[in-house]
Amino acid sequence: MTSILQPHLTPPRPREKLLSRGVQSLEDVELIALLLGTGQPGKPVMTLAQELLDEFGSISATLSAPWEQLRLRPGIGYARFSLFQAARELAKRASAEPLSERPLMNDSEKVSQFLVAQLGGQPFETFGVIFLDNRHRLIRFERLFSGSLTQTAVYPREVARRGLQLNAAAVIVAHNHPSGTAEPSQADQLLTTQLRRTLAGLEIALLDHLIVAGSRTISAGEV
Repeated sequence: MTSILQPHLTPPRPREKLLSRGVQSLEDVELIALLLGTGQPGKPVMTLAQELLDEFGSISATLSAPWEQLRLRPGIGYARFSLFQAARELAKRASAEPLSERPLMNDSEKVSQFLVAQLGGQPFETFGVIFLDNRHRLIRFERLFSGSLTQTAVYPREVARRGLQLNAAAVIVAHNHPSGTAEPSQADQLLTTQLRRTLAGLEIALLDHLIVAGSRTISAGEV
């Protein structure tokens, strides 16, 4: 009589799964586990990776978590913190490369993805500027200001000054809402107006002011 019981199959480890099925087959927790490399006594690497994702909520937030928070977790030292930082920075730089190859305003989805990679997951408000040439190609992206959980001090003249230094013809400005709320505030709208007026006097076009909320972006609009 043939047994209907099937042998227990152990799920492939993340590295084995990557080699056999491709990196796109890996779950979030498996990618984090690959960065961690090993677990710690009594705690497998997959468990440690899942705990990090549960605590911080996403891959982006986990990789951008500050040292002051990560150092409190057993098993996370300078080496692993450095790997997290390096992985996040590589993703940011890779996302910027396609933007220099063609006019940015031809592909708003790529702009959105780029800004989410740059500003999403930050625990505090950060204000960044995409500086563009006269064909709307990327010159560079810079984070100019950062603030608390609720507000950032932004100085339109500083944005204008940096635009002149880089010989920018246009800019796209953006800031994140750490709360995840995408709706622009009255202050956001007023800032858009102030920036547009200041930059217009220097013949630098403000193409948009975007708010990054989680994995989404929305235009701040103008009053």
